[in-house]
Amino acid sequence: MRAVRIRPTPDGGVPVVVDLPDPTPGPGQVLVRVRASSLNRGELLQASRVKDGDPVPTGVELAGEIAALGEGVTGWQPGDAVAAHGTGTQAELVVVSAGALMRKPDSSSWAEAGSFLNAFMTAHDALVTNGRMAPGECVLVNAATGGVGLAAVQLARALGAGTVIATTTSAAKARTLYEQGAHHVIDVCAQDQVAAVAEITRDRGVDVIVDSVGGTVFDDNLTSLAVRGRLVQVGRMGSARAEIDLAQLWRKRLNLIGVTFATRTEEERLACIRAAERDLSDLWEQRVVVPVVDRDFPLEDIGAAYDHMSKSGHTGKIALLMAAPAGDR
Repeated sequence: MRAVRIRPTPDGGVPVVVDLPDPTPGPGQVLVRVRASSLNRGELLQASRVKDGDPVPTGVELAGEIAALGEGVTGWQPGDAVAAHGTGTQAELVVVSAGALMRKPDSSSWAEAGSFLNAFMTAHDALVTNGRMAPGECVLVNAATGGVGLAAVQLARALGAGTVIATTTSAAKARTLYEQGAHHVIDVCAQDQVAAVAEITRDRGVDVIVDSVGGTVFDDNLTSLAVRGRLVQVGRMGSARAEIDLAQLWRKRLNLIGVTFATRTEEERLACIRAAERDLSDLWEQRVVVPVVDRDFPLEDIGAAYDHMSKSGHTGKIALLMAAPAGDR
């Protein structure tokens, strides 16, 4: 099989396509013939740190068809179309836990399905499980044109948020955010977030913030929160460090919540997938929530795909497509 590996260089890793032996599923696992995977910004950070040692696998989500079942797997059959969360998913064949699967809706393309699970389970975990968003509440999504941001905008609207506010650094992308469910869009290059939120909410503030930016917007986010507001921090694109005004934390009785899959146990990761499946399967089937795919690349153009992501001009997800099996060509 062909698979993407990050080849170390002194200046940071380079994605390359290599030939590897076909993997075999173990107990509780399934082998998936991958039709599509996707890129995530964390993989760029991962690649930048690969400066020596052996090449490393990359990718965390996929869509494809089950090719084989490991011992003890029930409820699935070879040929079932699935989306899955795992490791090293940028490959033609991938072994994943049977508990990390969701059924792919017929209504979804392979590119969409291969771009679904990581963004939407992250958004669901941030907004629902940790942010505890209730119907009618006001939600702010920072950096809303990324994969997780767009998923959070769609999900907040679908689950009954009273007001969904999205921020962007590109006025040209505002139309997409409105189309995906935002009631208000703040172009932070031209507008002050704090002033805009105060105007939109009539000085009340927002109940939940899903933030992928980090330190550069931290103080504005605290100021933008309502009393008992929840700031859920999922990324650090702007900065990993911030100073905190403890008076705001105390006066508003705020909740500051960090979320990551890096420190979760396997059981916790699978629980996040099941929670997302519970709330999102029907919405995905009905196309109420669906990934926005900016562009897709064939596997052999992995370098161009990584370059496209590094320029940060995309909206939504970048998909990586595998060649269809011979019988489908």
